[in-house]
Amino acid sequence: MTTESFEIKAYPEMWKDLGMDVERFDKMRLMLGEIFRKTYLSQKNRPLKMAYFDAMVAEIHGGRIKELLAAKAEGHPVIGTFCVYIPEEVVLAAGGVCVGLCGGSQGSIPDAEKILPRNICPMVKSAFGFKAGKICPYFQAVDFVYGETTCDAKKKCWEILDTMVPTYVMEIPQMKKQSDRTMWLHEVKEFKAKVEEIAGTTITVDTMNAAVKVMNGKRRALQRLNSLRHANPTPISGKDVLLVEQIAFYDEPIRFAAKVNELCDELEQRIARGEAVPSKDATRIMVAGVPMALPNWKLHNLVEGAGAVIVNEESCIGTRYYKDLMAEDGADMESILTELTKRYMNIDCSCFTPNDERMAQVVKEFRESKADGIIHYSLQFCHTYNIEEIRIRETCAKEGIPYMFIESDYSPEDVGQIQTRVEAFLEQIRG
Repeated sequence: MTTESFEIKAYPEMWKDLGMDVERFDKMRLMLGEIFRKTYLSQKNRPLKMAYFDAMVAEIHGGRIKELLAAKAEGHPVIGTFCVYIPEEVVLAAGGVCVGLCGGSQGSIPDAEKILPRNICPMVKSAFGFKAGKICPYFQAVDFVYGETTCDAKKKCWEILDTMVPTYVMEIPQMKKQSDRTMWLHEVKEFKAKVEEIAGTTITVDTMNAAVKVMNGKRRALQRLNSLRHANPTPISGKDVLLVEQIAFYDEPIRFAAKVNELCDELEQRIARGEAVPSKDATRIMVAGVPMALPNWKLHNLVEGAGAVIVNEESCIGTRYYKDLMAEDGADMESILTELTKRYMNIDCSCFTPNDERMAQVVKEFRESKADGIIHYSLQFCHTYNIEEIRIRETCAKEGIPYMFIESDYSPEDVGQIQTRVEAFLEQIRG
């Protein structure tokens, strides 16, 4: 797919049937296409197998939505989510579809600020605004939205969102004591009952085991991709891996895993040839912090535009989503759900206190990725990550890891300032 021929496809009739603001959304479609061309298709020496993921972006608001609507027509529930704490295995076991919702753009924030306070997380406002403004076909297609209590802004926002689209909220533990694990298991069981009710089916041991294998396959593919990018020199840009990670949240999981593995096969060949992106001596940066919902490509674009390469994301869009697998072939439902609970409790979200596991995980991923420095990225008003940054900074100082903290939002207003800071940080690393 060439830069000139790329476009995000328009489906105005389908969007109209979904009750969207078609005229406004079409303008956003054109803007997103232009940003994607400049950010992604201008890259040189990209892996050929990235063509599939480019095509997924071209059909992000069309082809994939048609698949979701077809699934609904066949009686399969479609559940929208913003968080890696949704037990996807449960949704798959009921024959359902789990899909990430829009939430990484500045364009929907004015819609949210007509209702919500201005001084809350941009991701929460962006997501809410997409529904309030009727400018996200995923929001319009889902049967219900899965919400969670990982932050105060989210858990109060769900109450208002529920007046616009059915919103089911799961209580996420804030600690990892046995009592918290017991509570989370109870929440998972209630969620299973909710999904069964919507799907009109009963989840069995066999369907749960099959779903576990599907999700393990998807996560193994992403683990393989992340391991290959750790090669020195790296065979793929950080921007391209970020795009794959973002697409993971809305693509069909079996197909996605197969395409990621095809990409990995190509990367292995590039590594064998010593083919580097962008250059063999590029400074290697690991990003830690908040998730980067599509199309939030700002930090990666700035870092790699300065001649460095991003080799790891310690983030909900990155390793936090796929680093942990589940035991397969459970003997009974109780043991399967118990193992599922253990797997999800290993996610080191900043909502937890204390969160010593995350400190250790950041250092571990830094070493494994052969990075030269860490940039901790947080969104404005994201209190848990902004405060936890203090401990990350202290950990990096103790370990002798070059470190920088960036707090931003989705607007382009601070691009110049961030670019200057990134360039200075890279010069510091290079000595």
